[in-house]
Amino acid sequence: MIGAFACLDKGYDYAVVRTLANEHGIRLHLRRRGEEAQAKRHRGDRARRWVVERVHAWLNRFRGILIRWPKKRQNYRAFICFACGIIAAQQTLP
Repeated sequence: MIGAFACLDKGYDYAVVRTLANEHGIRLHLRRRGEEAQAKRHRGDRARRWVVERVHAWLNRFRGILIRWPKKRQNYRAFICFACGIIAAQQTLP
């Protein structure tokens, strides 16, 4: 994994994580709490949520994923793909 890049928050700011990342050739980008909000405020922009947080919030609207009704792994994965398709369609349509 040469050239890999990981965006993480303050929760992953530990020596063990940094050591493992260096061993695997991953470059870390660690944001401290409030760092992005402060930078955006300085420029006059609003702070934005991380992509993963936003996707998890969208996926939590689907009760079948949240509670995990399907017993089979394939059915659960298909439901996640279906939900991601619905989310993508909602984001692209006006």
